[in-house]
Amino acid sequence: MADIPDELIALECTAEAARARLAGLTGDEYEAQVRRWRAAQDAVQAAIGAHAEATGAGRTDVERAVQQAVRCAQEDPAVE
Repeated sequence: MADIPDELIALECTAEAARARLAGLTGDEYEAQVRRWRAAQDAVQAAIGAHAEATGAGRTDVERAVQQAVRCAQEDPAVE
């Protein structure tokens, strides 16, 4: 996979951080955080789709490369 733009990596990091913040939440706090996580994930998916279309790369390949770049660079934030 070619270079992954920093913007995609930053969006994926934001989504992962939002997911990690779900730990320990319940009730309304949990539901509010789920909405934030889904919004962040929707932004990631839109950016991945746009990048794939602009570069002619496969969407799945771009998504996998973004996730791998983020996950290899950091530990799972949900574990911390």
